[in-house]
Amino acid sequence: MTARIIDGRVIASDLRVRVADEVARVKRDYGLIPGLAVVLVGSDPASQVYVRSKHKQTQAAGMASFEFVLPADVGQSELLALIGKLNGDPAVHGILVQLPLPKSLHTETIINAIDPAKDVDGLHPSNAGRLAGGFSALSPCTPLGCIILTRSVHSSIEGMNAIVIGRSNLVGRPLVQLLLNENATVTIAHSRSRDLPKLCARADLVYAAVGKPEMVRGDWIKPGATVIDVGINRLPEKDGKTRLVGDVAFTEALDIAGAITPVPGGVGQMTVACLLVNTLRAACAIGGLPKPAV
Repeated sequence: MTARIIDGRVIASDLRVRVADEVARVKRDYGLIPGLAVVLVGSDPASQVYVRSKHKQTQAAGMASFEFVLPADVGQSELLALIGKLNGDPAVHGILVQLPLPKSLHTETIINAIDPAKDVDGLHPSNAGRLAGGFSALSPCTPLGCIILTRSVHSSIEGMNAIVIGRSNLVGRPLVQLLLNENATVTIAHSRSRDLPKLCARADLVYAAVGKPEMVRGDWIKPGATVIDVGINRLPEKDGKTRLVGDVAFTEALDIAGAITPVPGGVGQMTVACLLVNTLRAACAIGGLPKPAV
């Protein structure tokens, strides 16, 4: 039996509609317009594409969108001054500094300068610590998207065996905490884990976020398992072009898994949609409003 394809495009589209409905309700009932500020340093083409997408989707959801584009040689003090200004701006409820930053800037210092209440990337140590402690926090967008995709297959994750392959602060570590909050039984692994195929074979839920193209083979997967592929890797083709692949050997896994996300068209679609979710939640929390129904 061929695995069910988890269509991130459809699920993200539905999520954006729900966010827009909640934004309209918050505007109508409380006069609050959620605002997202995105800061881009330099002219990295991939970052520019992401920022344009965020701006477009933020406006489509009925939110206020603020963009700040700074030169690659901007001084750290100047960037910190901008973040301080945004921290104090009542029209801004979410702040995102597009990563990666130029090497001349200290990423940790920049992230730590963002008001945790406005940290819609979920990377501030305060949010990471609260998430690790099982408390309410703004979560990184990609792990949050992984949980939403999983719920599209399983109404409850409770008691399921999950493996997260990858331990980055952006995906792997926070995803483990979110899964624990869902009462899953979680194993965190990585490229140096011993007998990784055996670890995967026990898992009902497989989250591949290791950054190595097609590392997770089809015969690693437990029959019927749900596979969420976070990886986005470019492989060269004979004609000089490249193709996108995930961290899972998709064709192999398709005949074994019960459900699987494609690359592209899976997790990547959820990241910006979850950024809108975080911005809405931050706006309601800062405004002292009830938690939105999304």
